[in-house]
Amino acid sequence: MTTSRSPRAGSTGGRTRAAREPRPAYECDACGHQPPKWFGRCPECGEWGSVVECTMTGPTVSGRVVSSRLPAEPARPIATISAAPAQARPTGVSELDRVLGGGLVPGAVVLLAGEPGVGKSTLLLDVAQQWAVGGTSPSLVVSGEESVSQVRLRAERMGTLHDQLYLAAESDLAAVLGHLDAVKPGLLVLDSVQTISTTGTEGVPGGVTQVRAVTAALVAVAKERGIATLLVGHVTKDGQVAGPRVLEHLVDVVLHFEGDKHSSLRLVRGVKNRFGAADEVGCFEMHEGGISSLADPSGLFLTRYSEPVPGTCVTVAMEGRRALVTEVQALIGATVAGSPRRTVSGLDSARLAMVLAVLQRRTERLTLHDREVFAATVGGIRVVEPAADLAVALAVASGGLNLAIAPHLVAIGEVGLTGEVRRVGAVPRRLAEAARLGFRLALVPPGCGPESTGVPADQLRVIEVGDVRAALQAVARASAE
Repeated sequence: MTTSRSPRAGSTGGRTRAAREPRPAYECDACGHQPPKWFGRCPECGEWGSVVECTMTGPTVSGRVVSSRLPAEPARPIATISAAPAQARPTGVSELDRVLGGGLVPGAVVLLAGEPGVGKSTLLLDVAQQWAVGGTSPSLVVSGEESVSQVRLRAERMGTLHDQLYLAAESDLAAVLGHLDAVKPGLLVLDSVQTISTTGTEGVPGGVTQVRAVTAALVAVAKERGIATLLVGHVTKDGQVAGPRVLEHLVDVVLHFEGDKHSSLRLVRGVKNRFGAADEVGCFEMHEGGISSLADPSGLFLTRYSEPVPGTCVTVAMEGRRALVTEVQALIGATVAGSPRRTVSGLDSARLAMVLAVLQRRTERLTLHDREVFAATVGGIRVVEPAADLAVALAVASGGLNLAIAPHLVAIGEVGLTGEVRRVGAVPRRLAEAARLGFRLALVPPGCGPESTGVPADQLRVIEVGDVRAALQAVARASAE
């Protein structure tokens, strides 16, 4: 006997139709709050009798229907929208303008992060003074780490005292907003965002929750009032911006301030920029009177010798879109038993080890496996790109063979494990910078000859080298000329 069962499709279809039907919901007429059930008094705004039943359909979030509302401004065709409010205003600090893409945009929020003592406060105090000198609107510096007297002493030393430059020391967000209401600045410098807290948010100052809430509030105020805002950010031990990762997403521009405390060179490197290129680099020099821009910093990375010295070679490194002529030095020590030292300064130790292995294997008359090798750059610049491999190899070979390289020669190229010289990017820009500084001979990878560089042959002679051996032979011929 067979028992027939009624199909379940009908019941499934009934449930589907029921799910699609509008269901009752509740909304407060006063504040728009949507409680899960009816209340005599709105739990959000406290208004009596304002919760009414309504029928809603649409997407849900956490089980609650999200209803559409009339936007504050209707969407418009993109061609009818003016770009004038987003025009950048120069800060008066040329190298910072270079990184920002022309200057500060009203309402833009810039995060400048760097290690303690690198010069962040000094740079931004100079920017605030230059903004005040412009005269269109005052600038406001809020310090959460120093007293107003300490900042005043730094400003006096830098010569940045101006009537339109205002200064306050606060660590509460409400007080900062009060200063904005009183001063009405066009530029706000907050040093630093990790020291500001708000009473409406849980957590300690500098914590993830506090930093996120403070930054979100400052971004909203900057956009609403058109205030260009510069935030100083702390960094962790590994060099990352301290705080939540969302902090970098909230702001418009993220800059990293880099530099060795024992060197006068400082670099401002763009990491994120909604108004320009994100790979620009600005160069600065720290001195007793403050900080100043370096429009042509290549001279800092070269050493002038009266006669050629073995163990040196010049290359052209790229920092963002900027070509910097840099000198690489190498010293070959005495033969030692065991494992010899490999010490670097400003270079990648892993790439140096690879270059030494290639030289040991692919060249004659050069023994390096039992000798100490020291390699460094000049001027405190750090060069880690593969384009410096050929210059490192020639500097090491020059020191090991006691062969002085001609002072007017530059070497550009990546070295492979088989000894070949590989192509790198931006070769025309590198060679143009070398020719501008008076270099007359360049060793480049195959395919980067004179016809592809655009540099006149009477200014710079370009020689293509296929491997390390060919490069050493070209160096020997140039030194003999």
